[in-house]
Amino acid sequence: MGIEISTIRYLLISVCVTVLLYLLTISISFLHKVWWKPIHIQNLLASQGIKGPPYKFLYGNTQEMFKMVKETMTKPMENYLQSHDIFPQVKPHRHSWINIYGKNFLSWRGPEPLLCVTEPELIKEILNNKDGVYLKPETKGHVKMILGNGLSMINGEKWVQRRKLANHAFYAESLKGVVPAMITAVEVMLEKWKDHEGKEIDVYEEFRILTSEVISRTAFGSSYLEGKNMFEMLTDLVKLGSTASSNSFFKIRLPFFEKEEMMKNRELSDGYGRDYLSLLLNANKDADELKRISIQDMVDECKTMYFAGHETTASLLTWTCLLLAIHTDWQDKARKEVIGLMGEKSQILDEKCIAKLKIVNMIINESLRLYPPVLGSPRTIDRQVRLGKFTLPSDMNVGFSIIAVHHDPKICGEDVHKFKPDRFSGGTVKATNNNPMAFIPFGYGPRTCVGFQLRNDREQDCSGDDFTKILLYSFACICSLPS
Repeated sequence: MGIEISTIRYLLISVCVTVLLYLLTISISFLHKVWWKPIHIQNLLASQGIKGPPYKFLYGNTQEMFKMVKETMTKPMENYLQSHDIFPQVKPHRHSWINIYGKNFLSWRGPEPLLCVTEPELIKEILNNKDGVYLKPETKGHVKMILGNGLSMINGEKWVQRRKLANHAFYAESLKGVVPAMITAVEVMLEKWKDHEGKEIDVYEEFRILTSEVISRTAFGSSYLEGKNMFEMLTDLVKLGSTASSNSFFKIRLPFFEKEEMMKNRELSDGYGRDYLSLLLNANKDADELKRISIQDMVDECKTMYFAGHETTASLLTWTCLLLAIHTDWQDKARKEVIGLMGEKSQILDEKCIAKLKIVNMIINESLRLYPPVLGSPRTIDRQVRLGKFTLPSDMNVGFSIIAVHHDPKICGEDVHKFKPDRFSGGTVKATNNNPMAFIPFGYGPRTCVGFQLRNDREQDCSGDDFTKILLYSFACICSLPS
């Protein structure tokens, strides 16, 4: 009996010690992640001259960040007709911390460190990514729901393979045959606008439909009407995602099952064709297993192309319309240029004529500078790396702020917040004070916007992606209309 009691006592002690050791291990691991490691990184970067808002246990800087954003959202933007100083409005925390801590600073999203970089040369080094150390972070939450693991989110050989497909689909020669369809879409939109003379028009909604139509035809050989429900659900998903409410996503159906149906219909037709969807279908049937992509991969690429393509371009066109409405002198200059090329009857412009729209192109570039479609982009590093004169530890994020660079008075001058398209009259280099990395609306390096290859090779300084370049025709038509 005594032996049995001793055995039970020994077992109880063993279990308690094991549980305590397990809890101790978990506690040490937790403290390492949320305290020791953040403090170590903070001290390491501070010793190199990189400072930032101090890390707060568990929360990092998220509470003060959300507080600043909330306060800014309750106040209207002042003097917006004369000044387009949107940086403190859309990213108040970054604007404030740059002024306090300098161009490069360290901030915290919970226990995760984020080095924010705004020096053009450092941004260039990150985007060139010669050693392959700056990776796109794994998508989570609503971003993953919207984009999946599409081209803009993947790394390594997967990215190389799919980038080749996209490059082939959106090469200038490949798109020449669909330019008439794009022009037709613009003309249909403008014809509808004539029925609204003297009435308000929601131009963002109009441009959203237009860019959706263009992408549908160029990438998937369909039309906006064929996928109207899908686009509407995509818009709903983006709106719900912006609230960052995890429960919101279960209130609507994911908007990409119709695209799977489109894939099936394409497979039943004779031949796949040469658009982006066709190339994806061919890759799905590739005999080489290493090159073959899955149905889920195809769906994710469709998500990425629709969202990244039509939302950003619609935003650019909308802001440009607003700027032209405010600055009517430039509206008149653009109209005069267009009529000089097209004539009073607004004849169809070919690609050579579009390339001659210098004033329209200057207006587009200035709109991109003031209101870039993408404000910045994060990267993650999984090993120690040298960035400029700094040594960065592994397991941290590095983000570059496009809007901070575009709105830097030391680069673009004291009139940086003014709408002055003529700053681009001598090209991007002159507009950025001999610092072309200070104007990167479509990115830079190997991960530049996939449509950027449609630039005019004879005029390397002319910025614009595939949809924007062709949709310059849209503005040519709009500018030729009576004011």
